[in-house]
Amino acid sequence: MSNTQTRPLRQSISANTPGFAVQRLLAILKRIQVGHLVVEVDGEQWSFSGEQMPELSAVLRLKHPARLLSRLARLGDIGFAEGYIQRDFETDDLAQLVEIGARNFDALSQDLRPGFWARLAHRIQHALRVNHRRNSKRNIAAHYDLGNEFYRLWLDETMTYSSAINLDQHNTLAEAQQAKYQRLLDQLDANPGDEILEIGCGWGGLAEVAAKRGIHTTGITLSEEQLNFARKRAEHGGFADKARFELTDYRDQTGTFDHIISIEMFEAVGMRYWPHYFQTLYQRLKPGGRAALQIITIDEKVFETYRREPDFIQLYIFPGGMLPTKTHLNHLAQAQGFSICNQHNFGQDYAETLKLWGQRFDQKTTELEHLGFDENFRRTWRYYLAYCAGGFRAGRVDVVQLILEKPADPS
Repeated sequence: MSNTQTRPLRQSISANTPGFAVQRLLAILKRIQVGHLVVEVDGEQWSFSGEQMPELSAVLRLKHPARLLSRLARLGDIGFAEGYIQRDFETDDLAQLVEIGARNFDALSQDLRPGFWARLAHRIQHALRVNHRRNSKRNIAAHYDLGNEFYRLWLDETMTYSSAINLDQHNTLAEAQQAKYQRLLDQLDANPGDEILEIGCGWGGLAEVAAKRGIHTTGITLSEEQLNFARKRAEHGGFADKARFELTDYRDQTGTFDHIISIEMFEAVGMRYWPHYFQTLYQRLKPGGRAALQIITIDEKVFETYRREPDFIQLYIFPGGMLPTKTHLNHLAQAQGFSICNQHNFGQDYAETLKLWGQRFDQKTTELEHLGFDENFRRTWRYYLAYCAGGFRAGRVDVVQLILEKPADPS
């Protein structure tokens, strides 16, 4: 595809007319090297094809091109997200559109970086949400305390809000979620009577599976909504004798356990506290115990930019969050004295999980309205699910199950 050079976007937004905006946007899209994109404006069409992955295709229907151009100039890729939320454009397959953007990020990044003042504001906003004890509960509540009914609408019946594993046409989402729990317990070599600490217990899905294997779980969370749901789940499910749920910060947990499980909680810890998290794992494990961690990771090549410039997820969805790279995880584990027993990556399973969540979410518009979630909120969450799916498909993010072991004789 032609690598036609254009002036940086923020240098040329003064001619803020629809016709000018369309031409500027088309000039930017000429840089596409991967996938096929059709742009529609007022009945006209333009087509852009890269030399790679022509089967990856999407249609971008511009409704307010001048408004979108202005957002891109000021806010970069955050502006693209806001453009979708505010209906500057429409598309039939948001995840495919986002994947095209992710796979062409290097080619398009000249015009997808926020301006200086936007970057500064985003950094300050992110810094103010750092996950010290006071902020952690507030940050968790901002996402997980939207209400159990909200999540029940579009999660599967296990109420699991993390990636399934080995998800294909031969099993359901619920079955693949159960398989994920079973694999983690198998990797721990957990036996009946063992005591497990689950850091970030969600709605109690793992504890229910563990109880059926005779394993006792102490689950901790900072979400009161999740705590109440998990306790009722244990009572109604008949496993309250094998599961205890507490509203506790992981830093305040006491005692030692045979094993630890933590599923997609590390992303909420914050980079400043990563070493302390691994120290806590080590301190809470008995000698010879194992920790099974499921963690979303980010590509090494983009980490420094990601660290400096908060993304859509950090600003809109998970305040205070930060994804590590696989290298970070390995260094943190080894520095604390853990042996790494197993590492399994399954990012494409997450892409499929998100696809199914997105489909279920889209089918629940009326119910979401009845719960009080307006169109802007629904479009924000549609973009969030599609943004994540596109990132996993493109390989910019991955998910790993990491199995760590504490020495039998720590001395």
